Amino acid sequence: MDWLVSIAEFLVNEILSQPAYLIGLITAAGLIALKKSAGQIVGGAIKATLGFLLIGAGATLVVGALAPLGEMIQGSTGAHGVIPTNEAIVGIAQQQYGARVAWLMILGFAISLLLARFTPLRYVFLTGHHMLFMATLLTMVLAIAGQSSWVVVVVGGVLLGILLVAMPAFAHPWTKRVTGNDSVAIGHFGTAGYVAAGATGQLVGRRSRSTEEMNLPEGLRFLRDSMVATALSMVLIYLIMSLVFLGKVGKEEAFKAFSEDGAAGASGVGDYVMQSVMQGLQFGIAVAVILFGVRTILGELVPAFQGIAQKLVPGAVPSLDAPIVFPYAQNAVLIGFISSFVGGLVSLGLLAWVFHPAFGLALVLPGLVPHFFTGGAAGVYGNATGGRRGAALGAFVNGVLITFLPALLLKVLGAFGEENTTFGDADFGWFGTLIGYAAKAGEAGGIVLMLLIGAAILFGAIVVQKRVVETGWDPGAHRDALLPPDEALTPGPAPTAAGTSGAYAKIAPPRGAPKPPPPPGS
Repeated sequence: MDWLVSIAEFLVNEILSQPAYLIGLITAAGLIALKKSAGQIVGGAIKATLGFLLIGAGATLVVGALAPLGEMIQGSTGAHGVIPTNEAIVGIAQQQYGARVAWLMILGFAISLLLARFTPLRYVFLTGHHMLFMATLLTMVLAIAGQSSWVVVVVGGVLLGILLVAMPAFAHPWTKRVTGNDSVAIGHFGTAGYVAAGATGQLVGRRSRSTEEMNLPEGLRFLRDSMVATALSMVLIYLIMSLVFLGKVGKEEAFKAFSEDGAAGASGVGDYVMQSVMQGLQFGIAVAVILFGVRTILGELVPAFQGIAQKLVPGAVPSLDAPIVFPYAQNAVLIGFISSFVGGLVSLGLLAWVFHPAFGLALVLPGLVPHFFTGGAAGVYGNATGGRRGAALGAFVNGVLITFLPALLLKVLGAFGEENTTFGDADFGWFGTLIGYAAKAGEAGGIVLMLLIGAAILFGAIVVQKRVVETGWDPGAHRDALLPPDEALTPGPAPTAAGTSGAYAKIAPPRGAPKPPPPPGS
């Protein structure tokens, strides 16, 4: 049986958990189904793969640019606690649960394809690393609760398969509002934060203009370039925090913030300040790389996916990573990042002064990486329904969620709760906590409770799909009615490729964003 385990671990660790390979294979399969030439198949698959590698390269640059800033913030505030980092906690858990994670992930992905084929939830989840993260979380909470290995794999696989088709459905009314069509869905386990941000935008931003329509004085027109605005904002943030950090800890400690691999760090105050400026500029480059990667992959994957829809899952919609929505409201990404981080800081204060003493919840520090990716996406969703106020307040709500939910999750992670890290995105928090407590009800009782939770989520997602998504409900329609005609979003017909009908408002994609393909047969 060892060879079967080895094969499963190879498929998960070397292929399925690598989004670039997975996307390339899916694109190739779609182009084959469309009967494209060998050159078109190879070229399209490689280009889609490169698009995801570009996103990964940009993400790596983001992490590198934010690392010194996180150290400065922690050193300036004196806060100590848990820093949510998905990759870190998954790496720790893999050492103990690697084989069960592999089988659970393979089974879950297979079940998700069956559900996509035979239920109205026609979503195919293509964010491979998030599949791996959720598979690891489910393995951990079930094993820690004392469930046997077969229960971990089988029940965990069923729950994972349900989530892979259900979560994109819950977010899809707001995703359509962002993209203006059914060509893509969000496939990222920060969905609760995105739905909360979109709903918050509906409440607070009915007359607020879009973040992308900021009227600037002539001398500030250069800020309309999102790359310039992002880089300048981060330079200012870096300069402020670096000076505060310098005054707090002194030169010797502050200069170490920019040291890498044992290097000496900054050589003087001038060098220290200019390295801060460079880190802010690097952040702007990172965001630009991510946006280019998103546009590249959309241009290849969406047309190819029609072939898969025609052959395997009629009406299939690809569910992709959070940065897929970044090009639709680039100013909102920066506003969302900052607002989400502020929400994390406020929540940290509440944890420290109220909830930690009263309930023993851990202090969850606001990790800049999860706040950038989930906060940026939340800003886009909030902007789609509530303009600037929606982007700011919606992302703030996301920041609150990804601070309190990880603190609750630590209660069901057993000894892993002492690792000073945990899962960072919203869905890991609420779902992991729910399943963790259900699994503690014994083997038989735990199985029943967990399957009931999964059934409830699946049923709810089907209801949302049939009664909300397919009826064309637009969460921002009321806002459009209140705006002047020249500021309202232009209505457009919903595409029929996914079996939907009706009209809904849409946001025009920015210059350079790929256009969705026409429905088959048009």
